Amino acid sequence: MRKVIASLMGILFLVAAPVVASAHVTVAPTESTTGAWETYTVKVPVEKDSATTKVVVKMPAGVAFQSYEPVPGWNVAVNKDNGTVTWTATGSGILNGQFQRFSFVAQNPEKSGTVNWDAYQYYADGSIVEWTGDASADYPHATTTISKAASESATDSHGKKAEPDANETAKDDSTSVVQWVTLGVSIVALLIAIWALVRKRKN
Repeated sequence: MRKVIASLMGILFLVAAPVVASAHVTVAPTESTTGAWETYTVKVPVEKDSATTKVVVKMPAGVAFQSYEPVPGWNVAVNKDNGTVTWTATGSGILNGQFQRFSFVAQNPEKSGTVNWDAYQYYADGSIVEWTGDASADYPHATTTISKAASESATDSHGKKAEPDANETAKDDSTSVVQWVTLGVSIVALLIAIWALVRKRKN
């Protein structure tokens, strides 16, 4: 019976892994064009019981911050000396099970390459999660590939966003819902399997 339960738990872990991964702080789009004035969106989820009350994003080398979109309930501080943008909650912040988006316009570097978005997530309990590692780290930073190829996500000289960005956002939200539904079904299946094994053993 222990071996069966262990196998079921292993399957559950494999199903849940994508959901855990989706809890990372992300920056969209993940691809853009050299020299473009791009609208970037930072998505900050909260998986802890404590609320997120502050988010700091450091501009990658070669990326020039231009402006930000106001978010109700949040103050914004731009420090061009160290290249950081800080969003601080004026209320309760982002609660467990919620996420918040912060958007800003920045000009991409003229050279092709990958830029890394280091982010720092501050919680009400005093803890800080530093999203500064590489792809294999527990807390990886988001990345954007900058190339000379045309990109639908690039903005014009006025920083206006193209329509495909809305479609990308809808697709991202739809994927998250599917992942959570899959996780819920897996948990129910696991509980039913354990109950059946226990009942069979008693008989």
